Amino acid sequence: MTSLIRHVTFDCADAYRLATFWAAALDGSLSDEDFPGDPEALVTAGSTALLFVTVPDTKSVKNRVHLDLQPEDRTRDEEVARLLALGATVAGDHRRPDGSGWVTMADVEGNEFCVERSAGERPGTR
Repeated sequence: MTSLIRHVTFDCADAYRLATFWAAALDGSLSDEDFPGDPEALVTAGSTALLFVTVPDTKSVKNRVHLDLQPEDRTRDEEVARLLALGATVAGDHRRPDGSGWVTMADVEGNEFCVERSAGERPGTR
């Protein structure tokens, strides 16, 4: 018998606030059992589950693990603009003149993630 990944867990300062950001970013849903001030909040998006847990520690270094997002119904640049409107920031821009590359962003608590090109923007997938 093997194990499966039940959810990816994020330590954070405000579980509900961060879960709300990621629910919007992934067009997912926040659990009906989660409310502002709760110590945990769960987001589901498709077959992915993200659990946010409030901890007293603050983020102090770069994440050792991060999420890579690939837009499904928009371009990479359109997705970056949408995420900026949700409160994310650009931490590093690795886009190249030929259209390849990615953008490293930070969520509302500073956790890094990357936005890659959509499948339609990748050579041989149009």
